[in-house]
Amino acid sequence: MKTSEINAMTDEQLVHKGLQIERDLIAAKFSLKTNQLQDTSVVGKYRKDMARLNGAIRTREIEAGLARNAFQALHSKTFQAVDSGSEGGEGAGFLKGIVDKISSNE
Repeated sequence: MKTSEINAMTDEQLVHKGLQIERDLIAAKFSLKTNQLQDTSVVGKYRKDMARLNGAIRTREIEAGLARNAFQALHSKTFQAVDSGSEGGEGAGFLKGIVDKISSNE
């Protein structure tokens, strides 16, 4: 994900994209541990994209004078997960429940 793409997004889109990448990252890590992941470089790519998004979100929060994770709290309720189906394969439906549980505990 390029910086220009991140800068063009709205605050809500940033939070939603971050949540989707987090979901994909957890699914990719699960697939990696079970030797089902074909392209192992996606884990690093997801981590870098998460770092870029989190940095942009935090910068916008500071500019707006908001507390840390204010955008997350504001926009995460409207997040509708889209099943990307990139690395999950047939077990993607099974992984949704696991990813939701892990994400909610963090």
